[in-house]
Amino acid sequence: MTQNQYTQALETAGVSLWLDDLSRDRINSGDLQHLIDTKTITGVTTNPAIFGKALTSGDAYTAQLANLATAGADAQTAVVEMTTDDVRAACDVLAPVYAATNGYDGRVSIEVDPRLAWDTDSTVTQALELAQKVGRENVMVKIPGTREGLPAISRVLAEGVSVNVTLIFSLSRYREVVNAWLTGLEGARSNGHDLSKIHSVASFFVSRVDTEIDAQLERLELPSQQVLQLRGRAGIANARLAYRIFEQFQDTERWRLLASAGARLQRPLWASTGTKNPEYSDVRYVNGLVAEYTVNTLPEETLNAVADHGEITDSRIPDNYAMDDDHLDDLARAGIDYNQVVATLETEGLQKFVDAWNELLEKIQEQLNAHN
Repeated sequence: MTQNQYTQALETAGVSLWLDDLSRDRINSGDLQHLIDTKTITGVTTNPAIFGKALTSGDAYTAQLANLATAGADAQTAVVEMTTDDVRAACDVLAPVYAATNGYDGRVSIEVDPRLAWDTDSTVTQALELAQKVGRENVMVKIPGTREGLPAISRVLAEGVSVNVTLIFSLSRYREVVNAWLTGLEGARSNGHDLSKIHSVASFFVSRVDTEIDAQLERLELPSQQVLQLRGRAGIANARLAYRIFEQFQDTERWRLLASAGARLQRPLWASTGTKNPEYSDVRYVNGLVAEYTVNTLPEETLNAVADHGEITDSRIPDNYAMDDDHLDDLARAGIDYNQVVATLETEGLQKFVDAWNELLEKIQEQLNAHN
């Protein structure tokens, strides 16, 4: 089949497109394969909200739920069984991409229970269990980039498991994530693992930054012209400056030693790229974040918009660092506290995932009870 010209252009520019969605229906119907064949999808990411929607819609899971109920499974066990089955199946669909790209793409991410985000040891235990249960080389385990998550990231990587670090908002936290990743690779090398098989991405959330800062700008009662000049730009500026950090660590001796041992780069991944403000372009967080060695994970609505009119410009991330530095300085002068913004976003982001997980467990338990 022919690839879409706009999604293909992004891949040519160095951007891997991963679908931010997964369901059993999407796998069984061949829709995931169709997106691989026609819209240049080379990976899949999931989260508790995505699984919550999938597992409680339609009847694709009815038979498995009945079997799990008969076996006496509780909601937590049932969710793990069903989600790991879906991730394993998606890994198999993407296996040809994984093979063709030598592991660079063809990845499927599954998230550790978000309620463990503040518990390092439990995060490590479940991350390793999930990787083993899926049982596919192209699986990635998602671990939140909280302070407690940083040592967990290192320990899981050291065991040879690929990691998707999620919920990164701040530049300072990203530097800590890079350090945790390098520490993990050093541990993996000491443990005798093949570093070329261990992959990682660092998921920087984008649109939520604009949502929070735009709301704060409105509350500051600034002149309307100043608000118009400042709003809707922080998310992309923040992500671009994260890419500068990505470029900087490649010049360190620490990375060169690991690269010489076969290590692969931890790529920046742009998450939360669906446009939440209808006044902004629906491809804003795709067209504005084009650079080599990046991943953009898109909900299907955004993917369709890109496929329809996502023509990229000549402007690339490294061309805009000075402008992006100036913009964050302008926000500070206007009264926006960057550290407060990113701290709020991390707290709220984790709570949303916890709430989604708890809601999912509640609904699955109701369905299990109905089968008994």
